[in-house]
Amino acid sequence: MIKLAKIPNLTELTYRSIKQNLLDGTLGELSRLTEESLATQLGISKSPVREALNRLEAEGLVCIEPRRGAYVRQFSAKEIRDLYELREILEVHSIDAANVTPKLLNDLSASINRTKKFLKEGNKLEHIEEDMRFHAMITAATGNEELCRVLENIQQKALLCRSKSYELSATTAPVAHMKIYQALKKETKREARSAPNLPTKLDIQRQLRQFEAKRNDAWKAYDDSSRNVEQKKDGLLDEISQKLNQKTEREDLFIIRWQIM
Repeated sequence: MIKLAKIPNLTELTYRSIKQNLLDGTLGELSRLTEESLATQLGISKSPVREALNRLEAEGLVCIEPRRGAYVRQFSAKEIRDLYELREILEVHSIDAANVTPKLLNDLSASINRTKKFLKEGNKLEHIEEDMRFHAMITAATGNEELCRVLENIQQKALLCRSKSYELSATTAPVAHMKIYQALKKETKREARSAPNLPTKLDIQRQLRQFEAKRNDAWKAYDDSSRNVEQKKDGLLDEISQKLNQKTEREDLFIIRWQIM
């Protein structure tokens, strides 16, 4: 009997749908994520949406606060820098500590082929997750479960940042992964350690530039908004002043007429 392919349940499909929209920018930073709105858009009940949002919150992609509700997380420049620096440290350590076996090398080779396939198809979500899977396999080879848990958490939090620098770093991933694979195969870990550095630093630079640009745009929008408010306020004051003057003129006219009579 042929084994049936595992079909994702509704919560898993909901989770992946929302996550895809986070990564492709459809749901931008600080966008509100209401259960009712998402359920209506997806044509489902609110229960799987609630579970999906809780899962995304645990991954660090979504924030859920009392009275404010759920919204897409926004990273500060310091958070971006900290995430990438810590990710680099953990991945380099994993390469040093990994127990390289023929099975690991075969799995890494297969992962590189999948990465190339997703890159060719323009499948951002699958490409980024395959990149994470590649490094997770090396980390798992260390046998350190706590290291695996910490790196997975860092990878998840960095997902939103990486999706924004996808066009810059995506094409370098297969090359960097191949260098790591070949170095591990030749048992030259020094070469493997240097491979992750280039895309990581490019990601950091790209993210910090984008953050500064967004912050400048936000301040400009705030200044424009403030200027509009001031202009409206000045216009309103002028209008009130004119009406008061008109009222005073009418009152003076009435008094003069009364005095004449």
